[in-house]
Amino acid sequence: MLSDTTIKILFMPGFNGLRSFNAKARAYAEFVKAKRRVPAYNAFLKANGFSKPSFSGLIPNLNEIPFTDKENYVKKYSMDERCINGKVPATGVVIDESSGSTGTATNWARGKRERKNNARIIKFGVRNLLGKEPLFIINAFALGPWATGVNITMSCVKFSKLKSLGPDKIKIENTIKHFGKAHNYVIMGYPPFLKLLVDTSDINWKEYNISFIFGGESMSEGMRDYLMQKGIKRVYSSLGASDLELNISAENDFTISLRRLLRSNEKFRAKVLKHSGALPMIFQFNPSDFLFETSETGELIITICRPGYIAPKIRYNIHDRGHVMQIKELYSILKELNISESEIVKPSTDLPMLFHYGRADMTVSFFGSNISPTDIQEALYNLPELANAINSFCLNVVEDKDGGKQLAVSFEMQKNKGKETVGAEVQTAFWEQLAKTNQDFREAKKMLTSSSQTVIHFYEFAQGPFEKNDIRIKAKYIN
Repeated sequence: MLSDTTIKILFMPGFNGLRSFNAKARAYAEFVKAKRRVPAYNAFLKANGFSKPSFSGLIPNLNEIPFTDKENYVKKYSMDERCINGKVPATGVVIDESSGSTGTATNWARGKRERKNNARIIKFGVRNLLGKEPLFIINAFALGPWATGVNITMSCVKFSKLKSLGPDKIKIENTIKHFGKAHNYVIMGYPPFLKLLVDTSDINWKEYNISFIFGGESMSEGMRDYLMQKGIKRVYSSLGASDLELNISAENDFTISLRRLLRSNEKFRAKVLKHSGALPMIFQFNPSDFLFETSETGELIITICRPGYIAPKIRYNIHDRGHVMQIKELYSILKELNISESEIVKPSTDLPMLFHYGRADMTVSFFGSNISPTDIQEALYNLPELANAINSFCLNVVEDKDGGKQLAVSFEMQKNKGKETVGAEVQTAFWEQLAKTNQDFREAKKMLTSSSQTVIHFYEFAQGPFEKNDIRIKAKYIN
């Protein structure tokens, strides 16, 4: 296992060319191994009439390899068939499952070496963000069979005090009150639950040293501001995917400052971003471990380059939109636009940046505009009166018998807050904010002939479309 010092050396600036070459070499090695030793992958390649990629000099043209995804690979072949030697090992394997937010839950097998690698990187990442002071981690992700519950608990207990409570507000409150203000708390969970915790607890968050680490979905800078104004000291995100790895990349002070600059500078935003709408999450990642490609449709295709995985993933399409940018390219754009480098936090490493826009299929179409849950969240948190009253939301497009379309956004009120707390002027302001966030919607609004074509519904807590919400798993934002 690599030590923290060794990891720091591997992440030193100036070696991205070597890291990139290493990633492609390792990815090709994983391809060869999977083709020889994984029955499902061998069958997949034969079904697609593919043998091996060509080379450009010493570099394999990995983009020639057909991509896999949940539909054409995971669902088509059994778990045993997708493992090395066609069999899940008899011991040392943890089985977890995805939350099923896009359909039926799927089972994943993780071997001992994979979990050790992941635990080491999680420890290094958390320490790098939060320092070397003793930490008291509260795991508020869903427990039970889900990856975030099982594996996060096993990974974090090696370097901290840890209590796994799941998304249980009362137990988390009791734990913080019992252990008091002397600890450096880190609460990990999904953004909707973390907001619910802050909004409905009687804890004075400003009196404690509490940080949040979230995953599973994006968070707008408005929501980050909201949580920190309530007293949360630091808020960071980690990107993972049950299909691939729990900790692929992470935010830091540099990437957050970059995202905030994108929020405030329209010319910079137009130059850097490749998709309209809400700001993407921005992470840094180790290209020696994960090879990212972007498809013609803008979707991320990922190869896990680390050896030792019992179920290799070669050019796996997670159907999230995103792209990669190098630090040098970023600074070149800053110089071109005459933006001072002091506008962003100086990065501690020149690892490449991943711009992650979220699920490619998590949008609704309305008069030519594609509107995502992240767009709604960003508009929501730019309106404090609304943000302080709302617990959750969902959106959908309704079509009448004549083909007329209506964009409907439904808001769930917080507990003990009635619908009358939100005035009509706030509803008007919401659509204005959404138009500022999503330029395609701004153009779509010009085509609307009636104000009834965009409508907001307010529901009491846990009523209407929110009646069956399960706080333990990822929220479903599109009905």
